[in-house]
Amino acid sequence: MAAPTISAAQAVGEYLQSPDDLAKVAAFRKKLEKEKASIDARLRSGVKEQLDATRDGLRKLFGTRNNVQTIKDEMETVDRMCSDPQYVVSTFDQISRVSMVHRNFEQTEEMVNNLLEMNSKLEMLERMLVEDSNDILGPAPHLLRIHFQLNRLEAFRNQTMHQAKKSSADTRNTLTRWFEQLTSLIEAFDQYVLELARNILPIVRAGNPDVIVRLMKVVEMEAREDEKAIAIKLVKKAGKMDAASKFRSMQANARVIKHYRSKVMKCITDSIQAKFDEVYAANERNPTGFLDDLVFIYKDLIRIESDVVPCFPPSYDIWQTYVREYHKALNKSITKLVKSEPEASVLLTLHAWIKEYKKSMRELGIAPEWLEPPLLEGKEQSLIEDYLQLIIKKLDEWSDNLMKTEVAAFTAREEPPEVNSDGLYTTSGTVIFLDMVNQQVDLALDSGQGLVLSRAIEEVNRVMRSIQDRWVKLVDTEYKKYTEKPEETPGGLVEYCIALANDQIKSADFTEALSARIEPLVSDKYRVTIHDKLNDALDGYLDVAKKYTQTLISIIFHDLKPAVKQLFGPAWYDGTHAQIIETMRDYLADYQAYLNESLFEVLLEDLLDTYLVTYLTAIANGPKLNMPAAADRIRKDIDEAYKLFGTYKKMKELEPQMEVLDQVLAMLEASKSLAFLSYYSFAKVHGPCIPFVEALMKARSDLDRSAVSEVMDSIKRKVKDDNITDPPEPTIMKKIVIQSALSRFLVRT
Repeated sequence: MAAPTISAAQAVGEYLQSPDDLAKVAAFRKKLEKEKASIDARLRSGVKEQLDATRDGLRKLFGTRNNVQTIKDEMETVDRMCSDPQYVVSTFDQISRVSMVHRNFEQTEEMVNNLLEMNSKLEMLERMLVEDSNDILGPAPHLLRIHFQLNRLEAFRNQTMHQAKKSSADTRNTLTRWFEQLTSLIEAFDQYVLELARNILPIVRAGNPDVIVRLMKVVEMEAREDEKAIAIKLVKKAGKMDAASKFRSMQANARVIKHYRSKVMKCITDSIQAKFDEVYAANERNPTGFLDDLVFIYKDLIRIESDVVPCFPPSYDIWQTYVREYHKALNKSITKLVKSEPEASVLLTLHAWIKEYKKSMRELGIAPEWLEPPLLEGKEQSLIEDYLQLIIKKLDEWSDNLMKTEVAAFTAREEPPEVNSDGLYTTSGTVIFLDMVNQQVDLALDSGQGLVLSRAIEEVNRVMRSIQDRWVKLVDTEYKKYTEKPEETPGGLVEYCIALANDQIKSADFTEALSARIEPLVSDKYRVTIHDKLNDALDGYLDVAKKYTQTLISIIFHDLKPAVKQLFGPAWYDGTHAQIIETMRDYLADYQAYLNESLFEVLLEDLLDTYLVTYLTAIANGPKLNMPAAADRIRKDIDEAYKLFGTYKKMKELEPQMEVLDQVLAMLEASKSLAFLSYYSFAKVHGPCIPFVEALMKARSDLDRSAVSEVMDSIKRKVKDDNITDPPEPTIMKKIVIQSALSRFLVRT
């Protein structure tokens, strides 16, 4: 669509839109003159270029017309000179007949000589062929000579049989029998050539690449002869007999098309497939071994690229051919492997192998489009999906089998647990299980799919939780046997509990590392699920580890039951508390030697709490305390406890925990009138604790009932006046249970 025409007035109006623009007329004029000059220059340049192009085109057109006329004149001259000689030379017919007679004499003489010499030549060629065939990987020194002689003899046979077409049937049969030996030798040579083609790589490895070069010369020559024969057939088929009759050799050529090139390429393909079939058959019951043995692919291809490819003409593109055929044979073999329904572990190995195969082919510089069709139709991902369908079954089977072994070892406890490189107790089953989990997760990661990884983690969490629950129940059962039927319980429960506790920490560390490793690799869609599931398993391991340390503490205090019962009884005044301290010291020494350091710290804290609870419960529920002897004994007990726990903890950390014993001792030693002061220091930390304090006051032999009432009244007033309440965070006093008088009586009896 043409642009609308703008009048001069409109153009001027665009520049002069206000009275002030009149002052700019000179500037507008200069600007327009510059634009006009620029447009004129471009127009002149464009016109000149167009004229030059037109002038050059006309010049070429005239030159072409002159060339066409010259060619026409030359062709007319050639046509006149190529007219039939018989119209130019009057005696041409006689010359032609004499020439034909002479040629027939020569051909007859040649045919007779060839027939006379053929048998001796064939015997010599047979010996050469047998010698070369006996060593198929050998140097084949006679290959080209045999081919050259056979080619000449074959041409002679073809020409003779062609000339005998008009002879009698007996003559043709006689000639056929005469050439039988030659025909057999040609067939034997063909088989030898194809056998060489089947062994190209072995021949090169045997140090005879020149044999392949000679082989390709034979193939190329036969290909050219095939092309000539095909051309003759096409000419005859087109009905141009006049053109064919001008070439006597074409007329006599009765060659059978050999298709050496296609046959050689087929032999190469067949030899590659045969090698794969051989390796597969050798490992039919060992799929993993088959995959391991496939390393020959890379060795072969490297050797082919360096030593075989230079032996072939570039037109064969033999490097691509070998790569494609190796890939196709590989695809057939692994498809067959998958259809045989191997174990899940084989699917894992196969998936990893395919991944490594692709990587290796890239490193070899092989174009992806050569690797067609894709392995397993590009559905190698289905291996992961198939495996995921087996995850539940396999993980359960493996964990069940592992647990059977581990549970049997735990319940029998015939041998002590294993000791790892850090000198800590452990079990082999945990290492195996974590390796198994790692394997499944790595496989899921290799799939490159967040959904697959998420599902795998969910199954891992389920199995981890199941194993944790089974171990907790088993340890509870074994501890119950240990306490109720010690004579029927094997030893080593402590050692195995330590080993299991260590394994929980190892598993927790593994789970935490696993989470840190895989969470950044997935999208937010799956990251939350993976984090939650692994965090849940991690918490489970820590809870179970805590459970085992509690069991270890329970074992200590189970052994201390007799000594604990004697606390604040008559025997206690003689120093039975030292027995408790020494027993704990012995156990702690064993625990520290074989228990994870972090777990030992947790155990030590819990042991101190358990000791304090036991001691305070005993003092609150025990018999009357003979004062002041009881106070002196308690002071010695506190010193002994400080010495034991001070071995493993710093005093500034220990003192706040042990302070409660000092406060209790202060309340026991305080006079009736000042008891509330000692109590106040205690209550500021632990809250009122009236039942405990009352039991403590009643246990003092130096206070009668009225004195206890007075003390408690003053304490209760203090609590009310100062509004003493329980602390925000419960202290150890919350764990102290004050028994009723009846309960205490029953316990003592």
